[in-house]
Amino acid sequence: MNKKTLFAVIAAAFVSLPAAAATEGKDYEVISVEVAPVHQDKIEVTEFFAYWCPHCADLDPVLLRHAKQFPRDTVLRTEHVIWDEARDYPLARLAVAVNQSGEKYRANPAIFAALVQQRINLGNEEVLHQWLPQQTGFNAAKVQAAFDSFSNATQAKQMGALTRKHGIEGTPTLIVGGKYRVIFGNGYEAGMKTVDELIAKVRQERGMPAPRPAPKPTRSLGASLLKSAVTR
Repeated sequence: MNKKTLFAVIAAAFVSLPAAAATEGKDYEVISVEVAPVHQDKIEVTEFFAYWCPHCADLDPVLLRHAKQFPRDTVLRTEHVIWDEARDYPLARLAVAVNQSGEKYRANPAIFAALVQQRINLGNEEVLHQWLPQQTGFNAAKVQAAFDSFSNATQAKQMGALTRKHGIEGTPTLIVGGKYRVIFGNGYEAGMKTVDELIAKVRQERGMPAPRPAPKPTRSLGASLLKSAVTR
């Protein structure tokens, strides 16, 4: 076997090797107290975060973008930490309102920008009530209604209980399947690969079937004809 053939065989062997799976201690760690699920039939990716946290502001767009591609059996769950009651409880109420209103994907960028970059104290309820009507990037009225709802305060207090129960000491903390904490040793973008591998690991451990692929969007006849005309 000449050198060229030998090199080709070695190269082919490396190409055929499977991608390395997430490694415990390097890419993730097993937490001591599992996070009880809210969605019993789903794999939860739970983020403990704070709206005033610059690192959370950096992770948020990466995580939200990735969460849009989650399989059907996987959901993103977000819990605002409460360490300092005066500072964090009002923002936990805002986080609850954002979750309840369904505006998380649109509201979070504006909220993080206000707190982290513009230093607007949205933890002050009067400031929040003045700030929300000025927002056009999301449905601020829905967020305000959820903030004022009867269940808002109770759910915010539950976020504080979760913070204490699981000993959350830093943000952002990302936990997959209630038991695996992601270690972002190579940055947030690279960490999304670990998230996907842990989702697959949890699915296998639970004996869950592989999720059906999401249906491809259908294109109308008019759109197809228009594209055909443009590309000619």
